[in-house]
Amino acid sequence: MTRDDAEAVLTEAGQAEDGGFPLLEAAIACAIHDYPFRDPEPVRVLARNAGERLAERIGGEGPDEALAETMAADLRLNGDLLNYDHPGNTDVIDVAERRRGLSATLSVFYLDAARRAGIKAQGVDFPGHFLLRVETPDGPVALDPFSQGRLVLPSELTRRALRAGLTPHVADRLDVLMAPVSDRQALIRLQNVLFTRALRAGDYEGAERSALRRALLDPDDHRPWLDVASAREKQGALAGALEALSRARTLDDPGETQRRMSMDRVRLQLN
Repeated sequence: MTRDDAEAVLTEAGQAEDGGFPLLEAAIACAIHDYPFRDPEPVRVLARNAGERLAERIGGEGPDEALAETMAADLRLNGDLLNYDHPGNTDVIDVAERRRGLSATLSVFYLDAARRAGIKAQGVDFPGHFLLRVETPDGPVALDPFSQGRLVLPSELTRRALRAGLTPHVADRLDVLMAPVSDRQALIRLQNVLFTRALRAGDYEGAERSALRRALLDPDDHRPWLDVASAREKQGALAGALEALSRARTLDDPGETQRRMSMDRVRLQLN
C-alpha cells in the first residue's frame, strides 16, 4: 500500500458514520501513511485471533475480565514502560510485532476485539492517558490497556484527574471522567499524540502527515487543516500552507478570524 492508497482509505473512513467506522483498517492506513510499503497482514491476523479468543472466554468471565485476560495475558499486548517514547509504540503494525505500545494504540486492538466478540466497549479520552470503558452487568468500568488491561477504580480515576490538572468538582464526576468517545475520536487521539511528538522533535513533515490524517478522518473539523498549514509553513511550503488555510476557511465555525489572520500572515511571506 502506498501513501496515496492510505489517504484513499482514510478519506473513505472519514465519510463513514460513527457506527460503521472501520477502526482497524483506518489504523492500518494511518501506519502505512507514515511509513508506506509495509505488510499489514500481521495486524489483521492478530485482530482475528483476539476476537476468536475473546469469544471463547465470554460466559466464563465478566466482559471486562475476559477482555483484559485475552489481550494482556493471552496475546501479551501491554504498555512499553521501558521505551515509552519509542516511535513504534504509536504504530499498529509495529505494535502487532512487538506487542508493546501506548495506551491509545493498544486500544485499537482492544476495541476491535470487543466489537468482534459482541462486548460493548468504547474509548475514554482521559487527560494524559487513554482508557477504555467496558459495559458490565454491574455498570461501566474503566480499563487501562497500558497496564495489562487492569481495572481502574473510581478513586484512582479521581486521583489521576487531579494530577492532570482538573478541578476537584470535575475530578469527582465519574460521568465526565468516563464519558465515551467514538472509534473515530479514539484514532484521532492517537494522531494528536503523533502530531505533538513530531513538533517536539522538529519533524514538521511528520507533523503535517499526522494533521492531514486527522483532517481526512474528520472532514467537518477545521482545526486539523490549521495544523497542516502550520506544519507546512514551518517547512517553507507557503503555497501549501495557504491551500490548507483555504480548506479550513470553507468550514463554518467561530475560528474564522483566526484563519483570516493566518492566511494574511502566509500571504505576506509569499509577496
